[in-house]
Formats: sequence, C-alpha cells, structure tokens
Amino acid sequence: MEQRRRRVPAMAPEERRAALIAATIPLLNEHGLEVSTRQIASAAGVAEGTIFGVFESKSQLVICSVVKALDPQPTLDALAAIDRTTPLHDRVAAAAELIQGRFTEMAPLMHAARKLIFLGEQDPESKARMIASRAALAAAVTDVFAPDKGSLRVTPARAAHLLLMFCGANTFGPYGEPDSFSGADLAALLLDGIHIKETPSC
Repeated sequence: MEQRRRRVPAMAPEERRAALIAATIPLLNEHGLEVSTRQIASAAGVAEGTIFGVFESKSQLVICSVVKALDPQPTLDALAAIDRTTPLHDRVAAAAELIQGRFTEMAPLMHAARKLIFLGEQDPESKARMIASRAALAAAVTDVFAPDKGSLRVTPARAAHLLLMFCGANTFGPYGEPDSFSGADLAALLLDGIHIKETPSC
C-alpha cells in the first residue's frame, strides 16, 4: 500500500524570519534596494504572501537584513586576533586590510543602510544598533594602535579614526581604488607620512 506523504512541519515565526533574511541578503548585494518581494520569495522557496506574515513590510525585511549582514562581530574577532606583540606597522597593515575588505564586500549594503536607516527616522532601534556597531569597530581598531600609544603623535582613537576614514574614502569616494588597496601602503602613510626627511649633517 502506498504510504501517504508526510507534511513538512511549518516553520516557527522566528525561523521563517531568519530564513527570509538569509535569502534577502545576497539579493540586496545583487539588486540593491530595487529587489522585489517576488525575488525574495522565490529565493526563499515560499509564497510571496508568506513574507507579510512575519514582516510588516518589505522595508522592514530589508532593514532587518541589512542590520544582520552588517554585524561587525566577524571583523571584530579578526581584529582581536592580530598579534599585539608584532611591530606596529605590521599590525596597522593587517587591520587596514581587514577594514578595507569589509568595506569593499559590504559596500552595497552600507549604501542601503545609509539610505534606509541613517537618513530615515522610521526605525530608531536599528539606527541605534548600527551606531553601536560603528563604535565597536572604531574601538577594535583603536586597540590595535593602543600598545604603541606612547610613540604616536595622536591618540590611538584618532589614529583609528584616520584609518577608518581613509578606507571609507577609498571604497566610496570618487578617487578610490579598492581593487589595488594595500594595507602596507596605508600603514606607511599613517605612521611615516610621504615626506622624505633629510638626515641632519654632522
């Protein structure tokens, strides 16, 4: 006798939310904010109406997806893993490579975050989370400089700000060259400058 097919249990709301967010993130990288709920539903393998059973709107789903994708924890962990006993140049070069890689990979999502979260007032909770993420990233880079604070002309926090600012401009600015970025070059620029200092004659 032919056995009846057993129905797959429906997902709990939180599981469904997580699955929809996971399906949305790569689509945002590909299509930006123009991604449609039809595309999201297709990628998640659900009916389009399912989205609105767990999210109030497409905008809410997109915001949740952007916040999830921009979670800084993997980058924070990688920055924390940099050996603090190595020379400052090496530490700064490694940190710069990590930050530049994050900015380059996340550029479309960062654009979306700026438009939907930072320039809008509809989701103050997500805005607060994004601000906290930025602060955590700045603190992690500051810690890379901290062991050599006595040999810096600026505070470690200021040095971290300059590194982040350069990587941001290199990713989003009109003169940026993300594909040819060198952490070693940025470390040399921040720590040594570009002016060749003449050695005083005896």
